[in-house]
Amino acid sequence: MLSVEEARARILGALQPVGAETVALSEAWNRVLAAPVHARLTQPPADVSAMDGYAVRAADAVEGAELRLIGAAPAGHPFAGAVGAGEAVRIFTGAVVPAGADAILLQEDARASGDSVVVTETVRTGRWIRRAGLDFREGEELLPAGRRLTARDIGLAAAGNHPWLSVHRAPRIGILATGDEISLPGDPVAPGGIVSSNAHALAALVRSAGGVPLVLPIARDDVSAIAAAARGARGCDLLVTAGGASVGEHDLVQRALGPEGFALDFWKIAMRPGKPLIWGRLGDTPLLGLPGNPVSSLVCGIVFLWPAIAALGGRPDLAAPLRRAKLGAPLGENDRRADYLRATLSMDAEGRRAVTPFETQDSSMLKTMARAEALLLRAPHAPPLEAGSTVEIIILADLGL
Repeated sequence: MLSVEEARARILGALQPVGAETVALSEAWNRVLAAPVHARLTQPPADVSAMDGYAVRAADAVEGAELRLIGAAPAGHPFAGAVGAGEAVRIFTGAVVPAGADAILLQEDARASGDSVVVTETVRTGRWIRRAGLDFREGEELLPAGRRLTARDIGLAAAGNHPWLSVHRAPRIGILATGDEISLPGDPVAPGGIVSSNAHALAALVRSAGGVPLVLPIARDDVSAIAAAARGARGCDLLVTAGGASVGEHDLVQRALGPEGFALDFWKIAMRPGKPLIWGRLGDTPLLGLPGNPVSSLVCGIVFLWPAIAALGGRPDLAAPLRRAKLGAPLGENDRRADYLRATLSMDAEGRRAVTPFETQDSSMLKTMARAEALLLRAPHAPPLEAGSTVEIIILADLGL
């Protein structure tokens, strides 16, 4: 069995980012930049006032001095003249500082009367002036390639004068659930059957990672049915199967796809939940085969599928961030498989994050998975741990899950 780290490295090493497309700035949120964004102008383009007040010469603006008002400079309407000795220009936030002025006298530090203003607090040189280029300068890189765009990034790109951005196309992820026993939510459930949850949970995970899920019809436990369904996924950037990844008589994914050109890279991971996991290539399409147990499928989706989608989307080094927490309950010795325990989070008396695993960790229990706030990671052969020990966790909210 492969380690989690080696399996993930082999998956990510086999993937290349999908192509780029140009989108309007208004449509770029949450997309991944395919090229860096450079400023097309300098911001601010000139020295501007940071406050409402008066543009003055600091040498003149001492407490008690009376200055002559010679004009006004609203934002967007620069004053055409220059400030000379004993003069002031009424100015507003964001307006260009007139030539000759080297400070801003705040309006609350002055007393205006007609065409003059009296200084009530001495001003120092440079006070309340935002220098040209304080934010950024023309040609400066504002955002790097590979960045997933936040609302803040969109604002920065707009300020840099970019109406369009080059972003990676959202990866198309085909999702194929297999099994005679499963039915769609709302459909009649046959005797001995269950409702299919894997495809829907995985589709939500795909969206959280920035991909576009394409949920295929359920494929029954029949070699020809699985093969036909997989052919329908041609053109996807990645095909994900759920179920049929083990070696039982009805675990048919590898058998069905072999004649379709499937080339296996590896199978079986030293982890729990999720030991049976397939990675290979169906012609030109990468294929990730996840276990059928719903918790195993989702945990493997977090560990392998989420970073795979990130790599396809132009973020090859992105994986679920690991956090640290104090253990809320003792744990026994681990066996040879890496363990991903579903757990809740809390704060201890000292304000530190604490994590407590659920007592029952069966891989079929979706209610426990839904109530979990984190996955607690345990390495193979990890020794027993007392409550209060420091452990590594994945916080599910970090992934939008």
